[in-house]
Amino acid sequence: MLRTLGSVFKLRIGVFVAISAVAGALARPGSAPSPGVIAAVAFATLLSAASAGAFNHYYERVTDRNMARTANRPFATGAFTAGPAWLAVMAALLLGSVLLAAWSANLLAAAFVFLGAFVYGCVYTVWLKRRTVWNIVIGGLSGSFAVLAGAAIEPGLSAEALILAVVLFLWTPPHFWSLAAALRDDYKAAGVPMLPVVMDDRRTGQIILANTVALVAVSLLPPLFGAGMLYLAAAAIGGAWFIARSVAFARAPSRATAMSNFFASLVQLSLLLAAVLIEAMLA
Repeated sequence: MLRTLGSVFKLRIGVFVAISAVAGALARPGSAPSPGVIAAVAFATLLSAASAGAFNHYYERVTDRNMARTANRPFATGAFTAGPAWLAVMAALLLGSVLLAAWSANLLAAAFVFLGAFVYGCVYTVWLKRRTVWNIVIGGLSGSFAVLAGAAIEPGLSAEALILAVVLFLWTPPHFWSLAAALRDDYKAAGVPMLPVVMDDRRTGQIILANTVALVAVSLLPPLFGAGMLYLAAAAIGGAWFIARSVAFARAPSRATAMSNFFASLVQLSLLLAAVLIEAMLA
């Protein structure tokens, strides 16, 4: 049951979102904010992401049955019965996350916590996902708002945190497009116009590669604003690996090269966030 609930609330993604908020809080010159405040805002972003993730499962319970990857989700199978009680739980989680961020930090952090859930739950899931190929591009703002929620703990958004927010925005499309390329038939059956569904392999590969190069270029900027050599090494190594996998996919599009690029995206972002956290602890 706990594992099932964890999947409904997308807790693995939520943890990643919470870590992004912590990175946003620590990506600034000078002393770091209070650990207690950082933990509270990170937990608020986790609750917010959980609310949006559960709403995504709830809203897509019918169309999820058309995809092998999502057909076994609890709302899709009927293991959990959709109804007002679930919506109330999701609303309570979102409200609680916003109030926690406002109480522990400030209204700006609370606004970013809310916007992260709103963009993913409403803008992406309800409005864009089945209407436009730009779905995940605009939906990528959800991760950026997590970084900004952490950065907003202290007055003034640091340049490094703003760059990290842009990194999250640029990272999301090639990450999800790579997965969609590997699962093209699934997305097509569900009527989701992801880039690999509406464009041929050659053009998809070119766009993913161009996006990845732009992402890596931006990820190398924080050392100009205070990030250290550890961050630079992580950005260079993770970025080089991600570009190499994107080149491989562009040259020979296949399920294997698409999934390799998908996992490379996870490695690249994990290295960046880990470097931010480690440098803050060593400062």
